[in-house]
Amino acid sequence: MNYNWSFAPIFENWQVLAIGAVGTLRLFVICLVIGMGLGLVVALGRRAEARPLRWLSRAFVEVFRNTPVLVQILWFYYALPILAPVEIGPFTAAILGISLNSAAYSAEIFRGGIQSIEPGQWEAARAIAMTPAQVMRRVILPQAVRRIVPALTNRGVEIFKMSTLASVVAYVELLNQGKLIASIYFNPLEVYTIIAALFFLLLYPIVRLTYALERRLARSDA
Repeated sequence: MNYNWSFAPIFENWQVLAIGAVGTLRLFVICLVIGMGLGLVVALGRRAEARPLRWLSRAFVEVFRNTPVLVQILWFYYALPILAPVEIGPFTAAILGISLNSAAYSAEIFRGGIQSIEPGQWEAARAIAMTPAQVMRRVILPQAVRRIVPALTNRGVEIFKMSTLASVVAYVELLNQGKLIASIYFNPLEVYTIIAALFFLLLYPIVRLTYALERRLARSDA
């Protein structure tokens, strides 16, 4: 196949991709914080003594874990404004869809980490008159988080890659900006090759940092 590669239009419009990269990173950071934080809250809710709270937490996990993120983003963008008197922009719809879906998966990761702690540690903490909240905060969670760091970091990587789904509602992120250039210059091969390379360059340092964190935690446990 004789194909003449031409990256010149992409390099000439690098500002367009730079704007998209900023949008991607912005979405990633917000969804990461909300997804992990809400996931911990939901995981604790699944262990609550109040049955309604346990039921709501479980329902949240099942709904958002068993429906596609893309459908969730589209639902928040198109359907929610019909049901409620609110205006949902592309950025908000993407945050809601990605964050809530990630919270559901993160909740199960946190729950698994909490349940992995030996029962004797719970009993020992209660024996020295710690309240349930103190046991969870001072004894259980620090150990559970160390055990689930690999799973949480993988979740973070998935959140980063899911940011591309925001392009379906025309949020200004890297893939959406690439599609814009490709539609103007009719060069999808070059554009999507550059997009893939940019995602790798942005994500690979994050992955290496997570590996370093895992090794550091492993040495401290030794």
